[in-house]
Amino acid sequence: MKVETLRWIDNKLEMIDQRILPASFEYLAYDSAASVAEGIRSMVVRGAPAIGVAAAYGVALEALRLSSEPRHSGLDPESSALKKLDSRLRGNDEAEDFNAGMEAGFTVLAQSRPTAVNLFWGLQRMRAVWESVQGQSNAAVAQRLLAEAHEILAEDIRINRAMGAFGAELLADGARVLTHCNAGALATAGHGTALGVFRSAVEAGKKISVIADETRPFLQGARLTAWEMVQENIPVTLITDNMAGFMMSRGEVDAVVVGTDRVASNGDVANKIGTYMVAVLARRHNIPFYVACPLSTIDMSIVSGADIPIEERSADEVKGFRDYHWAAEGVSIRNPSFDVTPAELVTALITEKGVVRQPDRDKLRALFK
Repeated sequence: MKVETLRWIDNKLEMIDQRILPASFEYLAYDSAASVAEGIRSMVVRGAPAIGVAAAYGVALEALRLSSEPRHSGLDPESSALKKLDSRLRGNDEAEDFNAGMEAGFTVLAQSRPTAVNLFWGLQRMRAVWESVQGQSNAAVAQRLLAEAHEILAEDIRINRAMGAFGAELLADGARVLTHCNAGALATAGHGTALGVFRSAVEAGKKISVIADETRPFLQGARLTAWEMVQENIPVTLITDNMAGFMMSRGEVDAVVVGTDRVASNGDVANKIGTYMVAVLARRHNIPFYVACPLSTIDMSIVSGADIPIEERSADEVKGFRDYHWAAEGVSIRNPSFDVTPAELVTALITEKGVVRQPDRDKLRALFK
């Protein structure tokens, strides 16, 4: 099965509504930066690479929207001279409105989620393209931005394929692999990062099986990872988050592969809350802990994981699920969405340029040369 997390249909971005999977499968359509930002914020789309691609399309959609809106100066020209003046005023005003609208679009997208660095990577890439075509017509600018968004999507799939091939070599035939959260096709433009490793291993003829943590409180493992594996007939067993240590102690886990939302320059890794516990348990039981990450997820501007902003989400996600609440009314609730795994617990990073064992600042810096 080919999962198209994001697709371009009839001049709109369509994204699978991941909030309702696996009970329902539905695409939602977006036509502006603000609507895409809300889709990111509300977790219609999630996963760092997918968020970066969505943000790129959000910029392109805003450019298309602004370039298609007619604007008039309000003058009622009665002569050719006034017509020329009206044209010049309208042109200047349209350029100013377009640029102001674009800046607002970049801002609303940047504010959608703070932890996933791919969001800001995608916006910076789109801004560079926007600035490179200043002076062209608004319509031409919009088309150039749309072409760049298409390329970012295609590039993400190529990168995931490359990571998958490198990662597949790390898994033995018959390996039982634990993963936390969802780093599959649903978290990317396609194929996936951690789950891309599993897909590539199966394509290479290896018989692997997956153990999926349910990943409280949003249940990405239970709802999304398990769904993806079932669709492709890859053997998968779902466990609650607090069962991982038991499974490891019984010798039922051979490796751990997870994705990441941001990697600091020293190799510290931010991923879905609960990942740190899995890494500690893996070290205790001498199980390799691998992190699949594109270079766009590595943030060389920050010194360590302590500098990574950790998103705190609504208490409602911990109280229960959807409309059903099981927590006592009045209880205080914390809901950090991510945690940081120190580099010393990471056996290797799996990137599109190869496997980086025992990652540190020098090894990561070398990836960008």
